[in-house]
Amino acid sequence: MVCDRNCGLIAGAVIGAVLAVFGGILIPVGDMLIENKVKKEVVLEEGTIAFKNWIKTGTEVYRQFWIFDVQNPEEVAVNSSKIKVKQRGPYTYRVRYLAKENIIQDPKTHTISFLQPKGAIFEPSLSVGTENDTFTVLNLAVAAAPHLYPNAFIQLILNLFIKKSKSSMFQKRTLKELLWGYTDPFLNLVPYSIPNTVGMFYPHHNTSDGVYKIFSGKDNVSKVAIIDSYKGKKNLPYWPSYCGMINGTDGASFPPFIEKTRVLQFFASEICRSFYAVFGAEINLKGIPVYRFILPSMVFASPLQNPDNHCFCTEKILSKNCTLYGVLDIGKCKEGKPVYISLPHFLHASPEIAEPIEGLNPNEEEHSTYLDVEPITGFTLRFAQRLQINLLVKPARIIEALRNLKQNYMVPILWLNETGTIGDEKANMFRNQVTEKINLLGLVEMILLSVGVVMFIAFMTSYCTCRSKSKLGKLNE
Repeated sequence: MVCDRNCGLIAGAVIGAVLAVFGGILIPVGDMLIENKVKKEVVLEEGTIAFKNWIKTGTEVYRQFWIFDVQNPEEVAVNSSKIKVKQRGPYTYRVRYLAKENIIQDPKTHTISFLQPKGAIFEPSLSVGTENDTFTVLNLAVAAAPHLYPNAFIQLILNLFIKKSKSSMFQKRTLKELLWGYTDPFLNLVPYSIPNTVGMFYPHHNTSDGVYKIFSGKDNVSKVAIIDSYKGKKNLPYWPSYCGMINGTDGASFPPFIEKTRVLQFFASEICRSFYAVFGAEINLKGIPVYRFILPSMVFASPLQNPDNHCFCTEKILSKNCTLYGVLDIGKCKEGKPVYISLPHFLHASPEIAEPIEGLNPNEEEHSTYLDVEPITGFTLRFAQRLQINLLVKPARIIEALRNLKQNYMVPILWLNETGTIGDEKANMFRNQVTEKINLLGLVEMILLSVGVVMFIAFMTSYCTCRSKSKLGKLNE
């Protein structure tokens, strides 16, 4: 009987050990199965989950605008007073709803070239007003004229047209005109072949922003969706080498198996540069664990703090020899116009830049940029990209509309938030296909390992106890 009992305990211990070993073996095997499945599905080729969502995003993406309505235009133009602004918004458009076009796959280089059409559909239910709402904003053409044409004689001629058109430093424009374009009365009088349509995002509708070529990831999944080259807008000879700023993906996805230490890079064609984001926190999004990556303040730092920004500091006087921070010059991307980008309300900018403007309230929570990325697949499931567009205005002795200015102004025109979140149906599908399968496999691995270890310890403890009692019984005999 003692022998039988000992044999049973030994057998139990062996079974426990086998289960523990099997659980230990299953962990790397399971990880390998997950890795192989993910590597297959994130490749951009027909038949994969990634390719289907890449052609046309299944997530509704919106671009919200807040316009800075100037409250004291006459005071500024006459007395060079502080500019008082009042934020109005959001005005919301649906964007990125068009499928990619002219898709050409190159199996030799494992790249895909394509066009991304542009479009914007106004969403009244998500807006505070209509596209016909009117704002007092900076006169874009007048403000840019002395910057584009520094020659005194040309400015004399332009001043005549500005006066004849009764244009001034500020103007009233509807939302639709300000964003998508209007015929400028001053430029319309100029008898030369120059564009007379002005708008913050003109041209936009029924256009594309250039030809992209990205890696499919077929030969190397760590390169999937990364931009290989970009042929952007014409007359911009610095593409693609300008500042070396075409890096990363378009932000919709990243190479899989993301570690918290990774720096994510993504390119924004409308502002001609790449940004980067760093890990901020772990978040649960509709039952899916994601990593939140945030845009650090260093992105808008001065060239002294961030040498990558040396190309975006061209105004030595206003920037105090490139020591100020918080704004970046993207004029070369905007045909030479004095356009600068910043975070909304000049968040993380030098106080001197916002000093001539009243009515700004920078807020980290409302004005920062983030991406919520599922770390195993690299898919971006939620994002908010927030930027402010500003125009630099300087005193101009010859241009009467700007003659009374006694200081430089970095005038905020608007700020935007381009945002999207995975829908409930897509989130449920993602959980079923990815998250729950990974969790189930991990649970099975841990159960086998735990049960095996517990069984092995329990049976070995019982066996040793039994042996001790057996020896004690023999001694008593």
